[in-house]
Amino acid sequence: MKIWQVSPSAGPEFLAAHPDINPALLQLLYNRGLTGAADIADFFNPPAPHDPFLFRNMAAAVDLIIKHIKAGDKIVVYGDYDADGVTASVILWETLNILHAAADVYMPDRVSEGYGLNKPALKILAEQGAKLIITVDNGTRNQSEAAYAKELGMDIIITDHHSLPEDRAELPDCLLINPADAEDAYPWRYLAGVGVSFKLVSALLAKSSLDDKQKRLIAEKCLDLVAIGTVADMVNILGENRTLVQRGLAVLNSGRRPGLQELIKAAKINNGRTLEAWNIGWQIGPRLNAASRLGHANSAFSLLTTTAPDEAKRFAEELNQRNARRQEITAEITAAVEKQIDSANPPLVIVALAGAEDVWNEGVIGLVAGRIAEKYYRPTLIVTRVAEKDGQVVFKASGRSVAEFNLIAAVEEGAAFLDKYGGHPMACGFSLIGDDNLAAFRKKILAEAERQLDPASLHPKLSLDSVLPLADANLNLADALNALAPYGQNNPQPRFASYDLHVDDIVTMGADKQHIKFRLSSGAASVWALAFGAAVTHQSLQIGDRVDLAYHLEVNEFNGRREAQLKIVDLRSSGAKI
Repeated sequence: MKIWQVSPSAGPEFLAAHPDINPALLQLLYNRGLTGAADIADFFNPPAPHDPFLFRNMAAAVDLIIKHIKAGDKIVVYGDYDADGVTASVILWETLNILHAAADVYMPDRVSEGYGLNKPALKILAEQGAKLIITVDNGTRNQSEAAYAKELGMDIIITDHHSLPEDRAELPDCLLINPADAEDAYPWRYLAGVGVSFKLVSALLAKSSLDDKQKRLIAEKCLDLVAIGTVADMVNILGENRTLVQRGLAVLNSGRRPGLQELIKAAKINNGRTLEAWNIGWQIGPRLNAASRLGHANSAFSLLTTTAPDEAKRFAEELNQRNARRQEITAEITAAVEKQIDSANPPLVIVALAGAEDVWNEGVIGLVAGRIAEKYYRPTLIVTRVAEKDGQVVFKASGRSVAEFNLIAAVEEGAAFLDKYGGHPMACGFSLIGDDNLAAFRKKILAEAERQLDPASLHPKLSLDSVLPLADANLNLADALNALAPYGQNNPQPRFASYDLHVDDIVTMGADKQHIKFRLSSGAASVWALAFGAAVTHQSLQIGDRVDLAYHLEVNEFNGRREAQLKIVDLRSSGAKI
């Protein structure tokens, strides 16, 4: 059972200071740390994006790119294979070509090359005549690779958003554009990789000889992909990102990019409704990521750049099918992992290893780790065999954690047994060589868990914004909540709780009766609450039961009628509060 944690109530002084704002909305702003008048004003009326030349190296980077364009040199955009990296690559590559650069793009293979710059690829690019490498969404920690690019006679510019090494002496010796750099003056630290790429695009356009209308149209064309990459990468959706995503959603809904329109059709994503941020996070982003999980990111790049209707349809169908297969593989591996777990007494850290005859696709093991960590509320590492080296097995792993356990810090404690590793407190990836190293690492991380974790405290938590009387969960509030969108990291879709509700009616829906909805009431207030795919989960509930409900408040529009409805997040018998 999840522990419901309701956010502290906003103080009366804060509520009184903003009499023109719905008190329920004020509580939500308070929960998101938006308490100053200026912050609240900017949230409801996002300001224009910041000047890209506030990055200390932006002017020098633009000058270097222009120099190579004028010389007719080959420029290569070195991307990344996830949705953020692919969208970042597309907008920079397209803009460079508009500016008549001899531009190409290189997307590394997720499995054989991994994340970031690698020397074999740089050698090939140099042999093919590249004179300038511009990274997007990677490169901050590739000091030796950047030096190697220079040895090969290439200039290099790194654009990235990932954290810097603690020792600045480990930074690459080249132009670096990264908002995470605390020594940089750029005022918004949380751009996604595609956001940083867009700032470079904006700076290039500003310095170009194009007229103002052309500059505006080119920049605007990028915004659909800026929104997709930003939402898909789960960065902070407040501040400048809120501006970019709002504007990007408007462009995305205008249907200008053939590949995206075909993907939306193939996946039946919106059924004619306006696309929202959740459509990106749950439907578009996973399909772009499926390209590299079960193949190569080049197919996602091609989908986003093609202008040919037949090609757009073919790439869209391919990615949709690849995503369906990704879902199947994820489910198969998850089932295999479940067999290794004592569900009644799971270990403090779940370490699941593929059998000697099993082949677990390393492109999806992070997704499996996330599912298992969420279900059992335990740090989870999924380990698979990928190759042999000098007669020993090479293992790769992906991990997901819980709030109580800093996963990357624990992994670092066992770094002596690892070949490569990286990540952050809630997720990690690593590789190691040999069964002995795997056994020693497993022992080390379990010891760290024993030292840090109390099994009695490992219960999943559900954060709730506030408790509402059911009468307040009405159409007026549901409409008012629209002002908070787009939702994402640091601005999640609001979650409310209402207690002691009476179950008046129960209806199952769907071809297989897999969905369920309840008519719930409290006093004179009555509303429908829906749980998709959860008919079996809630099959024991009966009319007349009393329940507590955690939910999203939404608007249901059907046959010209509009009414409030509740989308169930969690449900429990009344009084079962832990």
